[in-house]
Amino acid sequence: MQHVIRVNGLGKRYQMGAREAYGTLRDTITRSVHNVLGRGAARSASAESQWMWALRDVSFEVGDGEILGIIGRNGSGKSTLLKILSRITEPTTGYAEVRGRVGSLLEVGTGFHPELTGRENVFVNGAILGMRRCEIERRFDEIVAFAEVEAYIDTAVKHYSSGMQMRLAFAVAAHLQPNILLVDEVLAVGDIEFQRRCLGKMKDVSREGRTVILVSHQMGQIRRLCQTGLWLDRGRVRHVGDVGATISQYESAILSGDDDGAGQCFSQWELAEGGHVVRAGDRPVTFRVRVTLAEPVVAGHYGVGLLDEQDAVVAGWAFEPVALPVGTHTLDVRIPMLPIRPGTYRVSFALFNRGSNLTGGRLIEKWVATPSLTLDLPPLGHPQDEWSGLLNVPATLSGLPSGDRVRTDSHPASVPAVPRVAASS
Repeated sequence: MQHVIRVNGLGKRYQMGAREAYGTLRDTITRSVHNVLGRGAARSASAESQWMWALRDVSFEVGDGEILGIIGRNGSGKSTLLKILSRITEPTTGYAEVRGRVGSLLEVGTGFHPELTGRENVFVNGAILGMRRCEIERRFDEIVAFAEVEAYIDTAVKHYSSGMQMRLAFAVAAHLQPNILLVDEVLAVGDIEFQRRCLGKMKDVSREGRTVILVSHQMGQIRRLCQTGLWLDRGRVRHVGDVGATISQYESAILSGDDDGAGQCFSQWELAEGGHVVRAGDRPVTFRVRVTLAEPVVAGHYGVGLLDEQDAVVAGWAFEPVALPVGTHTLDVRIPMLPIRPGTYRVSFALFNRGSNLTGGRLIEKWVATPSLTLDLPPLGHPQDEWSGLLNVPATLSGLPSGDRVRTDSHPASVPAVPRVAASS
């Protein structure tokens, strides 16, 4: 297999409190003013030894048509790695050899000029990728249809919602035939249907022989889409190889405490009664999580979500405004019952400061918790799985001539019982 990406000894170092110089006229003037006022020397002296390595000694290779999933806690260097691969920033040490045209989606509205219309931005992005106008025109209708922005395509992008910008940005990045597609966690803010279409499009890109690198905290997405996994931990590669083995090692490290996630917000979760198994769906359930904050949360947003094995949101709860001081806290979310079918579900926690993802708040951390939540319950619905549905609620039948009352969980003996789901280890 021919390698289109080869990374060797890659490292990226930042100075705390300093801005990376890009050499623009505005930056040059700003630095000059600071030097005249004496601020530059003071900052240099106070931050002389305050360096942080976002990446260190990272090496891996990616082949044609391969889909690589990058996982790791917040702050582990995933986004920094994608910025280096997309040539947004330069490495401090080592090198990244990238062969081919790169399309990237690293944040909402990547590469868009807010004053230009959606139509104009499509053509500008295509030109940046080195495409001819006739090539862009050939794919234009397909891009607009995928993004579902037909009615707004001639409106300035600054008037688009964040969701519209994200849909159009992904459509441009995926449809203008890049050899390599880089996608960050930005897809997590889209709705379920859009995520499904994006995952399908990334599979199509891979089948066409092009390469995809996906950063995500959703392990279900990584398992279904990727062949290879790369686990970054505090800027270093902990494991790279088969995606299943990589995710298993990552989750095991979190459970054992080996992945300490220094400086991270969420550390562990459990039910208030202890453990991670619910055995009665008609009783109150309390999700308890430990939060360690290095900064106070003011007018924040705390969200808890329940996801199935296909990453579909089963239920979600949001609380705001939330105020928390610096330190360690135990947060409890109590719900009256969980009347959903037996199985394994994942619990997602998110904490924003000064607003939410819908109001411009800053994400402190989003954590898809491990281990998963297991509902070890008797099935109360229809014996055929396709008709049992998501809910697991009892019902009775009355009006029979005999006067008997028949429950939904009184299945004929000939129908095999649905086995209980064992507690996850």
